[in-house]
Amino acid sequence: MLYLVEVIDAILPADLDHAGIESRTLSGLDGILWAPALHAGWDHLFSNTIPVMVFAFLAMASGIGRWAIVTAVIWVLGGLGVWLVGPGDGAVTVGASGLAFGWLAYLLVRGVFNRSLGQIAIAAVLLVIWGGMLWGVLPGDPGISWQGHLFGALAGVLAAWLIGRGDRARARKPAGNLGV
Repeated sequence: MLYLVEVIDAILPADLDHAGIESRTLSGLDGILWAPALHAGWDHLFSNTIPVMVFAFLAMASGIGRWAIVTAVIWVLGGLGVWLVGPGDGAVTVGASGLAFGWLAYLLVRGVFNRSLGQIAIAAVLLVIWGGMLWGVLPGDPGISWQGHLFGALAGVLAAWLIGRGDRARARKPAGNLGV
């Protein structure tokens, strides 16, 4: 889907990237819905492709429904965080890296919230391979939205906590009486 959007953006005379998140403006609020699907050119899209594919696949391994919930939490709350504290001054934030950071954070902490040694082991492997990416939540290169990375990651942690909490509540619930 991301590549289709970039092809459409390249073909159309209008620049779709203007539909991204413009921080602290009422007109920029709807950018929360569009920003992760938009990229500031092919290089930007290429740099997001591998992390998005890997983390989305791993997050999806526990079920499409759970993945959809996690993705919605990251998409909306990560975008809201960018809208609240993003760069301002007419700058527009676009890109799927907030999703990538959110899925990575979700995958890193879900085992703790679910109390799953298997998920903690997967998190350890991910941390070794992709841990350096976490520096992206700090201010650094101008033009790169560390706010998107940070709030995507925080939303991923929140999603892991919410799902872990729901799983623990279901596990504590006594089985229903099957007798008449």
